[in-house]
Amino acid sequence: MKNSLSVMRRPGIGTVRPEAGNFVLGSARTVIWNLFLIGVGSILVAIAINGVLIPHHFLSGGLAGVVLGINYMFPQIPVSVCYFALNIPIFIAGWKFVGKRFFWYSVIGMLALTAALEWVQITLPVHDNILAAILGGIIMGVGSGGMLQSRGSGGGLDIVSVVLLNRFSIGVGNTYLGANIIILTIATFMVSLDATLYTLIYMFVGSKVIDLVLTGLSRRKVLLIISPEWKKISREILRKVNRGVTHLQGQGGYTGREEKVLYTVVTMRELSRVKNVIRQIDPNAFVVINNTQEVMGQRIGNQPHW
Repeated sequence: MKNSLSVMRRPGIGTVRPEAGNFVLGSARTVIWNLFLIGVGSILVAIAINGVLIPHHFLSGGLAGVVLGINYMFPQIPVSVCYFALNIPIFIAGWKFVGKRFFWYSVIGMLALTAALEWVQITLPVHDNILAAILGGIIMGVGSGGMLQSRGSGGGLDIVSVVLLNRFSIGVGNTYLGANIIILTIATFMVSLDATLYTLIYMFVGSKVIDLVLTGLSRRKVLLIISPEWKKISREILRKVNRGVTHLQGQGGYTGREEKVLYTVVTMRELSRVKNVIRQIDPNAFVVINNTQEVMGQRIGNQPHW
C-alpha cells in the first residue's frame, strides 16, 4: 500500500514576502521593537547581577560567571569594563560564523548590557540566600529571554554557542552545559560550597524562566484525528480556525481498513476551537493531542528569530 500525503491550505498562506526596510536589521517597526527588548532585557540582567548576585557573592552561568569570578578576585576591575573587554575577541571570532543580523543586534545588545552594568546600580533588599537565588534567576531569565526574543543577544556565550554549532556541529545546549559545569567546578575553589549551590539554584531557575519566555508562552499543540468524517473536520478546521491540515494515509491494525489521519498544529488559544469543531461533527472521533518543543514555519512557528 502506498502512503499518500496531502495538505489543505488557504490560498496565499505561507507566502513569504521580503521584509521592507533595512535588509540587515529589518523594518523600522522591527528595529524599534528589537531595541526595546534589548534595552529592557539589559536593565533586568544588570539588576540581577548588581542587585542580587554581587551582594550575595553568587556566580552566574556563561560569560557573566567568568566576569563575576574576575571581579571577586580583582574588585578594582569594574564588571562592565571586564564584560566589554572579554566580548571583543568573542565578536571577532563570531563575525564569520553567525548571521549578520544576529551579529549586529548582538553588538547592540552587548553595548546596552555593558552600559546597564555600569549605570544600573540597584541592590534588592533580599537577605535570605535561597530567596535571592530564586529572585535573581527570575529576573535574569526574564531579561535574557527578552533579549533573545529580539533578533540578537547580549553577546558572550550566545555568540560562542552559535560559532561552535556552525563550526563543529556542537549543540547549543551542550555548549551551555559544558561551560556551566566548568564555571561551577571553578566556583567551588573561589567561593564557599553554599554559594556554589545557591548559584546552581539561580542557574536552574534562570534557565526555566528563559525557556518560558522564549517558547513556553507560545507553546504549540499537535493533533492527530481519526474519524470517518475527516473531510468535514478538515474543512471546518481550515475555515473556522484558519489552520492547515495534513492528510495522512493510515490503516487499522485490527480491521485492516484504510482510513485518513488528520495532522494539524495549533496554538493554545486555538485548541479549544478545534476540539469544539471535532465534537460538533463527530463526538466519537479519536483524537490525540501532544505538546511540542519547537515549531518551525512561517505562520505557526514559535522559534526565536535568531
